[in-house]
Amino acid sequence: MRIHPPEGGNEAANETVNAGHVVLVDTYETASHGVPQTARHIAPAFRRAGWSCVRVQSAPEPPAVYRSARPTLENYVANITHDGDLARTVEQLRPYAPVAVVAGGEYGVAFADTLSEALGGTVPTNGTALSRARRDKAEMAERVRAAGLRTARQLRAETEAELVEWHRKTGGRIVVKPLSSAGGDGVSFCDTPEESAAAFRSLVGAPDIFSLPNTAVLAQEYLVGTEYIVNTVSRDGLHHAAEIWSSSRYSVNGVRDLSGACFIVERQGKVQDQLVEYAFGVLDALGIRHGPAHVELKLTPEGPCLIEAGARLSGGDLPHYAHLATGESQLDWTVDAYVRPRRFAARRGQPYTIDQYFAWVALISPLAGKLRKYRNTDEIRSLESFREMWELVRPGGELVRTVDDTTYPVIINLMHDTEAVLQRDMGTIRYLDGTGFYELAD
Repeated sequence: MRIHPPEGGNEAANETVNAGHVVLVDTYETASHGVPQTARHIAPAFRRAGWSCVRVQSAPEPPAVYRSARPTLENYVANITHDGDLARTVEQLRPYAPVAVVAGGEYGVAFADTLSEALGGTVPTNGTALSRARRDKAEMAERVRAAGLRTARQLRAETEAELVEWHRKTGGRIVVKPLSSAGGDGVSFCDTPEESAAAFRSLVGAPDIFSLPNTAVLAQEYLVGTEYIVNTVSRDGLHHAAEIWSSSRYSVNGVRDLSGACFIVERQGKVQDQLVEYAFGVLDALGIRHGPAHVELKLTPEGPCLIEAGARLSGGDLPHYAHLATGESQLDWTVDAYVRPRRFAARRGQPYTIDQYFAWVALISPLAGKLRKYRNTDEIRSLESFREMWELVRPGGELVRTVDDTTYPVIINLMHDTEAVLQRDMGTIRYLDGTGFYELAD
């Protein structure tokens, strides 16, 4: 038996759990565009709690976006590659006495459902009955609408003609995107049916970010409002809001609502209460009873409305940043939910307190070509809230115009105990960014 040390409350102190292993599915630590992934923190977090981890790769060949990623194997006691034979993979895991199965990211969600269900009641599972609704964004919205929550008007379009006709009838601006991708991949904001048709042609037949073919698209009405992220953790259908983030959006490089910054907000408040209540309804509608989830929504004049949700930890390293800001994060709560469930239940609902306000800011390149150098980086480093800078495209590399989450050239992290200083420095970075920030070789 493994007994965890006391971590708050008598019930938590007395909790004893069986020795075993945590199974992590598709923990790819970096992506092809060089951005570190949240997955790199998962095994270390469980190891700090006293649990060894087994890594499972859901397919022999990873998607192109992760092909260059290499797991930190010292974080795992075994690294198992699933070859398509589920019974064999389950038998390979049995000696490790799994206590939990956790997806490393969006790509691993479906197989984590399959594997946790196949282990036959020895681990918490969301099951496979609603797996498709947790990945297919069209079906996801239909399930949420059926639960009585507001969702955007939408169409799952398999032909260009039906998309054009729907846009003509709907009118206004619409969003066209892949059904099951991630990272802003292939998202288009279309003001005319002709633009929608062009977006359809660019997507259908092409691979999504996970190297899977797009066979149809999702078209939705454009939602007006501030975009938020609610990161949650659940155990046995009881939910906790671990973090709330607000994002800043920009219309640049032919893309409307391009994400360019994200900052943590207080847990308590009238707006936050609306967001959390709606997000918990989304979890119930999608059958997310266990583990982490990431709910993206807009607060429209009519109230919260779903953009999309994922049954996994938030990307963009947000849990790591939340830990810096508040001392705890979605990942910490995930560890509790899976291996310290009584501690999770005893603390669920407690609001976090921001000790240091945190934001990440992405530079948005308007240019393409071979990069000679970045200008004004010294001014950015001198900002009062500056913490660190990630150069995803280094001098000598190929700069591209920023159109989604995978084409940022630089990410800057800011942290300060005064929110006004953080907001001022975010504005200063946006002022410094632009054509004059990038010096190209030609």
